[in-house]
Amino acid sequence: MALVPFDDRDGWIWLDGAMVPWREAKLHVLTHGLHYASGVFEGERAYDGNIFKLREHTDRLIASGKILGFDIPWTADEIDAACAAVLAKNNLIDAYLRPIAWRGSEMLAVSAQHTQIHLAIAAWAWPNLFGDNRMKGVRLGMAKWRRPAPDTAPTASKASGLYMIGTLSKHQAEAEGFDDALMLDYKGDIAEATGANAFFVFNGEVHTPTPLCFLDGITRRTVMKLARTRQMKVVERTIKVDELKDATEVFLAGTAAEVTPVRVIGEHTYIPGTITETLLNDYEALVRMSPEEVASRAA
Repeated sequence: MALVPFDDRDGWIWLDGAMVPWREAKLHVLTHGLHYASGVFEGERAYDGNIFKLREHTDRLIASGKILGFDIPWTADEIDAACAAVLAKNNLIDAYLRPIAWRGSEMLAVSAQHTQIHLAIAAWAWPNLFGDNRMKGVRLGMAKWRRPAPDTAPTASKASGLYMIGTLSKHQAEAEGFDDALMLDYKGDIAEATGANAFFVFNGEVHTPTPLCFLDGITRRTVMKLARTRQMKVVERTIKVDELKDATEVFLAGTAAEVTPVRVIGEHTYIPGTITETLLNDYEALVRMSPEEVASRAA
């Protein structure tokens, strides 16, 4: 199937406060965000016309900008409204949304104190990240690149630059016949996949790495709450590579990946089991609830 390029599509993108035809939403080649990765973004999903946990995503977008040293010149209410407007303008019900903020082209040097901060929001139809492979479980290779230490990069932000090693790792994994890669942290312990958090089942308990140097995902926190609601024990801790052989189930969790079973990590194989299936079904039911129902469950 031929790819539809992202610069040549029908539709609308919200750009700096206005709806712009998709093909006209452009920036200058000397934009600071392109050269120095001074940008932050979010990945969001809409189900049945409702954007799941929209305010949590918007708050994280604003917080990520502050970590990178800039304020996004729109309020959380305005950003939420713009996300909803983009969804409606593009006549989408189930969709993926991408808000992104970045430094503009007024200055092009490491110092960029006087750049304008831009914000764009796009939405398009995008099924689960792993498509048809999802239900049977995906295959992960082992990445050679590691997540950086928190004192070497702004690891608490969803900063665009942090995803460079994710792209490199995923490309390597795909070249080796895998769907994605499992990344280690700077200490050599298990971190996450290239764009989703990882969960492991040991002795009937749900374990996940403590997010000391990678993003504490919104989907990650959602799945942990769902597991605890089911009276499952959830453990956040350091997970060593040599523990991979002891896990009985493995799954990923993220906005794009949703809840996706894993059947291979390197030389280790797994069979998606009851815990994974239960949390996958619970998550799919939750995201289809109204925002009011989701809020009441979180109370």
